[in-house]
Amino acid sequence: MIALGVLAAVLVAAAGIGILVRRNEGRVRDSAPAVVVPESGRSALLSEAGVIAGRPTVLHFSADWCGPCAAVRRVVAAAVAELSTAAAPPLDLEVDIDANPALARELNVLSLPTTFLLDATGQERFRIAGVPKAPDLRRSLAELAGSGRSE
Repeated sequence: MIALGVLAAVLVAAAGIGILVRRNEGRVRDSAPAVVVPESGRSALLSEAGVIAGRPTVLHFSADWCGPCAAVRRVVAAAVAELSTAAAPPLDLEVDIDANPALARELNVLSLPTTFLLDATGQERFRIAGVPKAPDLRRSLAELAGSGRSE
């Protein structure tokens, strides 16, 4: 009888943890202000990846073997297309983590898919682990692109 009680408690705890993890997956999170490290090489790595000064950028890491990365491509492409007429239309960049391990290491990418929203100066403003939730992504991108719309 005690074993069944312990088993039930473990199952309830595991279900609770699973719900919390799933609830936070794909949420757009504000990034803490980056600590400026002299000559970190971040700006050079971002430039090599295609980040252009003066344009907000959606930088998403993917790999051929990553299943959810295809969903990220669709969600990001739709959000960027909606803001193509904004004052500063966002740039959509997909980076293969296997081809660019240095940039992934610099940005502390620990899992795939991981998406970054960079402002026009190239500073990380938002970070998303998992497939982004489309309304949150559109709202955050509209803020960076200088669009009056929020969705």
